[in-house]
This record gives sequence, C-alpha cells and structure tokens, in this order.
Amino acid sequence: MKKESISKRDMKRYQLQAKSIIETLPYITEFYGKTIVIKYGGNAMIDDDLKHAFALNIILLKYIGINVVVVHGGGPQIGKMLDALNIQSHFRQGYRVTDDATMDVVEMVLVGKVNKEIVNLINLHGGEAVGLSGKDGKLISAEPKELAIEKDDAPPEIIDLGKVGEVTAVNTKLLHSLLDDGFIPVIAPVGVDDDGNTYNINADSVAGAVATAMGAKRLYLLTDVPGLLDGDGELISSLTAKEAFEAISTGVVTGGMIPKIKCCLEAVAGVEKSAIIDGRVENCILLELFTKSGIGTEIIY
Repeated sequence: MKKESISKRDMKRYQLQAKSIIETLPYITEFYGKTIVIKYGGNAMIDDDLKHAFALNIILLKYIGINVVVVHGGGPQIGKMLDALNIQSHFRQGYRVTDDATMDVVEMVLVGKVNKEIVNLINLHGGEAVGLSGKDGKLISAEPKELAIEKDDAPPEIIDLGKVGEVTAVNTKLLHSLLDDGFIPVIAPVGVDDDGNTYNINADSVAGAVATAMGAKRLYLLTDVPGLLDGDGELISSLTAKEAFEAISTGVVTGGMIPKIKCCLEAVAGVEKSAIIDGRVENCILLELFTKSGIGTEIIY
C-alpha cells in the first residue's frame, strides 16, 4: 500500500505529539521498575469515558515498566444494594456501621461485583488484571476499628462500628508475585482477622497500608475535588507533612478531606510522595505522574 502524503497541518500536529512523548522520558526513566498504588473511586468509577481513560492509563503504565496496584472503593454501590434489599444502614463519624447482614452485602458488592467490573474493564482494554480481596492469600489482615469521641465534660464515647476494621498487616509476597508475573492486582478493601472474621475497611486506608508495605514510589488517591484548596479556593499543589498537620489543626482541611490527608500522612513515611488528585479529569494519573507541576495536592515527608 502506497504511503499517503502528510499535510503541513498534520506534520505540525505529529511533531507536537512526538515532543510530548519525548518530554515524558525523564519521568519514565525515574519510575521504571517502581511501584505506584492508586485508590480508584468517586466519579472516575461511574462516568464511562473516565472509566475507559482510567483503564488505558493503567495499561500504559504497565507497558512502560511501571508496576501498578489498584485499590478501589464502592460506597455508593453498597448503598444502592442495601436499599434494594431493604437493609437499614447508618454512619457514625463517616464510617458505615456494619453488622453481619451489612457485611454480607459489602463483601458481595465490593468483591463480587465492583472488583470484577474493574478487572474486566482493564482486561478488555488489553491489560492483565487480577481481582483480590483481603481473604485471598491472607492479603489484608485486619482488626476491629476502635473509635472514640472525646468530650470536654465526660469520658470519651466509645462507638461500636461492628465489622468495620483497620489494617494490621499486608501480605506483600502475594502482590510482588503477581507484579513479577506481569499482572495488575486490583484489591477490594475487605480484610480478615486471625479468627476468620471479615471486615469492611476504608479504601483510602487500605491503599495507604498497601503503599507503605510495598515501599511504593507514589500513592495516588482519586477524588471528586481538585485537591486541597486554600482559603481563596486556590489549589495547594504541595505540602510537607508538617504543613499538612498544621492545615488540619488550623481548619484549612475540613470534612471528607481530613481522612484523605491523614491517609497520605500515614503513608508518606514509607512512600516518597502521596497525592490527592481529581479523578474527574481525564487521564489524571498521567497528568500527575508525567508533568512537572502535576494536577493535585502532593504531600511529601
């Protein structure tokens, strides 16, 4: 087949594309052979275009030699299933109180539905993903989460969250084995204790624990906001751990951003950088990883 001639306009566009590829080379060199952990959630899990872009981002990273571990949430999907089954559910301090019936639904939705949808999405786009829960190979060991509300004029209120847990250990042997064989692990945030009890664990916390245990180069938390904003609504692009603690204590960090910042702070001692990035931006992972300024809020030690 005879090669078609290229117009000047197309040549200019191709040259810009080539330049963009060359500009990523220092970043590819830096991250080659390293591991990044991505918490996948929010609108990026709902919007079809963003879902496809996410899968392609993950596959591209794998093809250029970067190891990727995905941890996903699924709160809205759990809520819909609980409503459909007419199971009452309520929250305390941002945690879903999880009795045995609720735990059955949580595991069914996270492990049996959401996890497999993500795995299938990545595989359909040319990747090789493997779905896991904390029960697989004793991946995530857990214990009941203790939660107490401090009171000025009375002893702390101890809140029973039921089967809500926190991570005590991560089996990195299993993850390294999968990564070495070229697979992309996709983890549902469900853990298990020594007695075989199953726990519902916050996905951000699982991602942070996995990143720390793996000694990951980066931890990325995908959210539905641009990142941490200052008092004028401007994005704060970078914070040290000390500055992040101060931002919490002074009220710059509020609401649902507090646990995300705390997750990054817990992970940052074992991870070079953590970042909160806007999952509503198409190709947000590539933009954060392969550009000088990034698009979210990074926290460094």
